[in-house]
Amino acid sequence: MELSTALALLASAFLGTAVVIANVGLRYLDPARGALVSIPSTTLLFGVLALFLFRGEGWNAAAFAIFAAVGLIFPALVTFLNFASNRLAGPTIAGTISSTTPLFAALGAILFLGEPLSSAATAGTAAIVLGVIALTARGSGPPRSWAAWVILLPLAGAAIRGGAQAAVKGGLMLWPDPFIAALVGYCVSSMTIFAANRAFVPRPNAPLARRGVFWFIAVGVCNGLGVLAMYAALNSGRVSVVSPLVATYPLVTLMFSAIFLREERFGPRVLLGVALTVAGVVVLARA
Repeated sequence: MELSTALALLASAFLGTAVVIANVGLRYLDPARGALVSIPSTTLLFGVLALFLFRGEGWNAAAFAIFAAVGLIFPALVTFLNFASNRLAGPTIAGTISSTTPLFAALGAILFLGEPLSSAATAGTAAIVLGVIALTARGSGPPRSWAAWVILLPLAGAAIRGGAQAAVKGGLMLWPDPFIAALVGYCVSSMTIFAANRAFVPRPNAPLARRGVFWFIAVGVCNGLGVLAMYAALNSGRVSVVSPLVATYPLVTLMFSAIFLREERFGPRVLLGVALTVAGVVVLARA
């Protein structure tokens, strides 16, 4: 197994674990206030790690600008889009459409980085996208009560996440330091989320529940390590392979939710999703 593949799967494991922890934290804090804790917590973590990992070698102003621009929209803007799309369209629609992130990442890599897309990568990506859709979709619910344009919100979130991955890859080609990419991005994201605090966070001056703070600090740690592993994978691998592997995190979430939260049942749809996702991973690991 190539290093980039192992790192992408490690990123998936961290990101999937963060979702499970967030589900517990949401019992005490709403999503917006949770993000107000988790994103700065990640930034603080990277600030501590900078004492050991920051080297400053190979400085490149263009790469720095790319990392900062990515931080402006990921994870900050994507977090707010997730909140809005979940509230307006519901988690089923939002989660299903968000599964298209690898398609946007591959498209960005092809158009802007000139990255080739092999038939194996295409087949593996398709299998993973279909598998994740099966894992995140839920049974029929109440009739649709939202306007068709609401679909643009999770679609924009998927496009931004995919575009951010391609952009970070471009920055890493100029300054191959994944830690710097993550550090700069999260510093900008923290400033962005604090600036948007009053617009998106209900009762921004209300005290935070202590239990919720602890849970979302853990979410921030897992998300931060997941993003760092993803950037390390992008540094040495192709976007078209790394992005769909990272997108398998719902499989990790499903597994931990079933073990610790006992909130999942393995029906035919879930088993189909698992089979498709695992098959896609196997194909991409050999791509």
